[in-house]
Amino acid sequence: MRPAKNNPPKEIVKPLTITALGRRFHFSNTARQFGFRFDGAGPGRAVLKMKVQAKHKQIHGVVHGGVLASIADTAGGLATYLSLPPGSRTATVEMKINFLEPVSRGTIFAEARVIRLGKYLAVVECDVVDDRGKPVAKALMTFSVGVDKSHKLK
Repeated sequence: MRPAKNNPPKEIVKPLTITALGRRFHFSNTARQFGFRFDGAGPGRAVLKMKVQAKHKQIHGVVHGGVLASIADTAGGLATYLSLPPGSRTATVEMKINFLEPVSRGTIFAEARVIRLGKYLAVVECDVVDDRGKPVAKALMTFSVGVDKSHKLK
């Protein structure tokens, strides 16, 4: 179930936003600290990847669960954001994650999909897989959605 590499989505929502987001994402604190990379997006969908490094591992030599949760949460937030009209904001309200397999090396991919977008909340699922497509975590998240009061929607 590994996301297709270098395979752009067939339909793209708000292409300028996605393009700009992909460029700006690499400058975010979370992306820089963890080494997350933007790997693609589409309608209600975002894919991030991360090359496993020593800084990601806990004392048993595998990626810490908090790192896996962070990449799932970040991908989920991006997928939600890309589903909203310009000037909107989103924030995580709740997250549940199942850790399925340990990861000690390689690259992991987090593919998040909005499964329900409401007026105030979005529900998002995220599959985290290794570079062989093996599932390593599954997350279900709820995000608040709203308008940034400093922007006006058209």
